[in-house]
Amino acid sequence: MSAIGDLDRHRYLALATFRKSGAEVATPVWFAAAGGTLYVCSAGDAGKVKRLRQSSRARVAPSDARGRVQGAWRDATARLVTEPAAIERAHAALRAKYGWQVWLADVLSRLTGRIGRRAWIAIEV
Repeated sequence: MSAIGDLDRHRYLALATFRKSGAEVATPVWFAAAGGTLYVCSAGDAGKVKRLRQSSRARVAPSDARGRVQGAWRDATARLVTEPAAIERAHAALRAKYGWQVWLADVLSRLTGRIGRRAWIAIEV
């Protein structure tokens, strides 16, 4: 099985990004695979988004909802996505994987006015 397929079997991914000092910060995230790329949606002002603006260096591992790693870490490259077609592909993949939970998150984001401030992350393993 491919690295992407092996990861996509899990519900959560520990996404580790790096501070300017080199310190690693891992965060559990929802993710979905599409076209050989893993996609993550986050608040635009989240720490992981700020760190990715500084460096595309990342690591990923399957995890539980609390971020407890459940498999091997893999080196990765992560970047912020701004192309509308890629964002729609990522959103569709998340909807297919998480269903009503993504629908609910979208509704809440619209109600709070945060939907326009989302950041989309593409991860290459």
